Amino acid sequence: MHVRRFLTVMAVTTATAATFQAPASAEQAPAMSKSISSVIPAPAVAQPDARQAFRLGWGTVIFTQIGSREAASVGKQLAEVLRPSTGFPVPVLPAFVHGHGISLLLGGADARVGKEGYELKVERSQILIRANTPAGLFAGTQTLRQLLPASVESKSRQKGPWVVPGGKIVDFPRFAYRGAMLDVSRHFFSVDEVRGYIDQISQYKVNRLHLHLSDDQGWRIEIPGWPRLTSYGGSTEVGGGPGGFYTKEQYLELVAYAKQKYITIVPEIDMPGHTNAALASYAELNCNGIAPPLYTGTSVGFSSLCIDKEITYKFVEDVIRELAALTPGEYIHIGGDETHATKPADYVKFMQRVTPIVAKYGKKAAGWHEIAKTQNDPSVLPQYWGTDDVDEEVVAAAQRGNKILLSPAHKSYLDMKYDRNTPLGLTWAGLIEVDTAYGWNPGAFVKNLPESSVLGVEAPLWSETLENSDHIEFMAFPRLPAIAELGWSPWSTHDWESFRQRLAQQGDRWARQNVNFYRSPKIAWNS
Repeated sequence: MHVRRFLTVMAVTTATAATFQAPASAEQAPAMSKSISSVIPAPAVAQPDARQAFRLGWGTVIFTQIGSREAASVGKQLAEVLRPSTGFPVPVLPAFVHGHGISLLLGGADARVGKEGYELKVERSQILIRANTPAGLFAGTQTLRQLLPASVESKSRQKGPWVVPGGKIVDFPRFAYRGAMLDVSRHFFSVDEVRGYIDQISQYKVNRLHLHLSDDQGWRIEIPGWPRLTSYGGSTEVGGGPGGFYTKEQYLELVAYAKQKYITIVPEIDMPGHTNAALASYAELNCNGIAPPLYTGTSVGFSSLCIDKEITYKFVEDVIRELAALTPGEYIHIGGDETHATKPADYVKFMQRVTPIVAKYGKKAAGWHEIAKTQNDPSVLPQYWGTDDVDEEVVAAAQRGNKILLSPAHKSYLDMKYDRNTPLGLTWAGLIEVDTAYGWNPGAFVKNLPESSVLGVEAPLWSETLENSDHIEFMAFPRLPAIAELGWSPWSTHDWESFRQRLAQQGDRWARQNVNFYRSPKIAWNS
């Protein structure tokens, strides 16, 4: 985690959840009546038609594209949301015939929707979602969920009516990469906890989950031939807790689960710094051949792999080869930040040797933006985490053809406190209320970096102070939807007043989902 000074962190337990509530007062905003455009992220094009509202009933059926397993899976996931709360059977059938129902069809959509977009039309007689790909159908169903009353998210039967406002949406993403990052190294989170976060972020059309799998405090992924990485290096966490790790099978389970939600896992092994867990596990990775003790604090910048030892590169290649085999996505993240214990020339030497190893195993290297100064490879993806709007090395990389991923720490880091009274989080990058998270333009943020060079945005969530899902949710919501809208929605739709009214409607939905969200006083919550 990019922390520029030592931080003392007070542990916060779920027993203090009552303190997680914002002050009762909130900025006042006129109530927004539910329409086809009142969703997050904002649709590219929305045409409400109040005369065409659709009502779910006992006979409502989900019809899916004939011959498409993926479309049937999307339909099944939608039905699993609708059945508990409505009490309706909601069968999922191939679309041989059409009736009163929801049709999920491939092909025939507006030409603008591309690979991930969709067209949604709501009429009295039916709801029709068309897309070019199953990913687009899934995105359309997430919009449909938000158009239904918030009580649809309940796990027990609720009273209707179940009305979807009429009209038409044509929707598609602004950026290809719309990510969230979860640090499972400083505190370890179980498979179920990560699955829960996948469920939550997928509702806002996030399509990447970056897992920070190694750091000074813990190594979290099983690597054959290097068993002490997990048995010893994974045995602790910040504050001295038990830590943990994912077996290969568990990691593959997460990859497969994310795929069902059209999210690609991006694994990160931070190097050559942030490596104390590995150095403690294997003495030979240290230049002096002496393993340091395990580390459970929060300082950064003190560790480094030994750049001149060949065993270092055998270790790195073994790790990358394994991750590449387990990960279907195109990127392996190799970190590269805060390497204060590595000489600048050694850092360049290391990265110029390691990035070709990533390519050797059929992947592209991503890294924190410091990596930009070491590369002439246009396939490498620098991730900008700076706290200002100027970076000449990042701009130079873009001019060479590299795409850039934006995560400015003072705008997108979900582990920053909302205000001085926030019981969780850090402050080194500043305080980030929801309006700050929403109030920047990724396409024009870094000076002289054109939007055409921006691959997308990512919202990192570092875990120095986070110990469980309640903590994750409290820091991610409501700011994660703000970053998600910046990644998906066209800049022409960007409007704080509209967003805060649409966000207010999410509060009841999160309450029904048992999401422990922060009730920002910037929002006039509807529940």
